[in-house]
Amino acid sequence: MMQAQIKDKAAFANVHLQLQPGDSVVAQADAMSRMSATIDMTTRMAGGFFTALARRFLGQESMFMNTFTTQTGGELVLTQPTPGDIDCVTLNGTSLYLQPGAFIACEPTVALGLGWAGLASFIGKEGLFRLKVSGEGRVWFGAYGGLVTQEINGELLVDTAHLVAYEPTLRVKMGLPGGLFSSFLGGEGLITRLQGQGRAYLQTRSIDGLAAWTNARLY
Repeated sequence: MMQAQIKDKAAFANVHLQLQPGDSVVAQADAMSRMSATIDMTTRMAGGFFTALARRFLGQESMFMNTFTTQTGGELVLTQPTPGDIDCVTLNGTSLYLQPGAFIACEPTVALGLGWAGLASFIGKEGLFRLKVSGEGRVWFGAYGGLVTQEINGELLVDTAHLVAYEPTLRVKMGLPGGLFSSFLGGEGLITRLQGQGRAYLQTRSIDGLAAWTNARLY
């Protein structure tokens, strides 16, 4: 079995994979940091042309995925564009929804598809669809900042920019954290309501917050 270890947590995490002969892993385009010369990389549209096209324009994901294989073994290191943590979830006939940009890699037994996110997600500028990983195998995904695992039984209010992934047993709705006046003048705006029972993964920092902080000091 392919050995995997997440190193340099939590600020600059990366995934170290020790591939055995015959092993393979599917990764997001540009995720490779370094690899042994004994590893081969092929690029393809995961799920076929129309699925890849839908994933790009509806789910805001890359059309192309890289598959790394080896016949003799070797090391592969994967990372993400932003500084932050990485987590791994093992699917056992289950599914997980990932926000745009969170997916890093998975075992080839995992299916990549699209799940309907709803109008609430569209209003929150997260798109109408999001990446759905399902089947059997390990999935690696990342965040900007630290990753927090949250068990939900009821309802949890989350800033939209902090939601990374969640189980399909949870319903996602858009709302306000308070009254109209307080919500917008308090700088919170629209938030995500996670309802039901299941697990969600949240990031401790927000790219939108970083962009706003940077822009305020540039102009």
